[in-house]
Amino acid sequence: MCARVYNFSAGPAVLPVKVLEQAQAAVLELPGAGASILEISHRSKPFAAVHEEAKTLLRELLEIPDGYSILFLQGGSSLQFSMLPMNLLGEKQTADYILTGTWGKKAFEEAQRLGSAHVAWNGKADNYSHLPEAKDIEYSARAAYVHYTDNETIQGVEFNTVPDAGSIPLVCDTSSNFLSRPIEVAKYGIVYACAQKNAGIAGVTAVIIRDELLERVPKNLPPMLDYKLQAENDSLYNTPPVFGIYVLMLICNWLKNDIGGLNAMARLNQDKAGLLYEVLDAHSDFYRGHARKDSRSMMNVTWRMPSEELEAEFLKAAKERNLIDLKGHRSVGGIRASIYNAMPKSGVEALRDLMLEFHKQHAKQL
Repeated sequence: MCARVYNFSAGPAVLPVKVLEQAQAAVLELPGAGASILEISHRSKPFAAVHEEAKTLLRELLEIPDGYSILFLQGGSSLQFSMLPMNLLGEKQTADYILTGTWGKKAFEEAQRLGSAHVAWNGKADNYSHLPEAKDIEYSARAAYVHYTDNETIQGVEFNTVPDAGSIPLVCDTSSNFLSRPIEVAKYGIVYACAQKNAGIAGVTAVIIRDELLERVPKNLPPMLDYKLQAENDSLYNTPPVFGIYVLMLICNWLKNDIGGLNAMARLNQDKAGLLYEVLDAHSDFYRGHARKDSRSMMNVTWRMPSEELEAEFLKAAKERNLIDLKGHRSVGGIRASIYNAMPKSGVEALRDLMLEFHKQHAKQL
């Protein structure tokens, strides 16, 4: 395993080595099936067992209460941006969106295509560097739901509290911090997440939906885009992403049995992020963090440096140390370290050490 690099990609992202080894073995033969996980039918008993275990583990890890369905869908969170208004936005209603970064903005733009959408708060004026105060969020009188993005991967901001929308159903895109910490599912109408950050591989999207919202779904939606139909068919209306669900199950097992649950995972993530934010705070004249301190992400640490030339030199030095995919998103530039669940602390320590050495080497030259 010494050939493996430290992968700081924002997604698809690093996976636990144990999970990779289990998946590798299952590609040849799923235990008890006598065939590859890539070959078995989604109607078979072996996959039924995988499917049920994935849902059971999610319910246990997230403490999902009764009255919620778990769906495993396709199309990533980007498809959820369209499915939400198609399923929940009724006539003479408005969908409210709290915009804290790029992905929230994309979700809002998709809702606009399908009905009335309202910006309840927009952080664009400050380049999406912080989250709103409760008093600044303006909800609509006839809001069908309120949508927000829990963690913005590009800007590196993350909610630490749940917005209070009163009786309006709260919808949360948790794609980039799903399973990184506990959440109180009962506060939400819908929680959704594509898997390829913390929960597995690209191709499967988990949707946790309050059952009463399924009664809002209009008739005659395309079947693949109908939450109610998908729930009635237990996500098996068509062939689901079998391998993606299997890897998600392995991740959940790893979180439960190797990590000790989501509280333990959250503590590990806080420790890892703290290593990098300590450097940003100690050398803020050189490493210029994007997110305000009260809005910092535990998953995506973003910063700029005094010049693009220094950023390029830093990325080159990082690659030489097998620290890869640290370049910031093309829309904002700079450096981005995505330190999801499976990023080992040793990787973050190696990046921290490079940051300290790089500062010592270059700060005096400015």
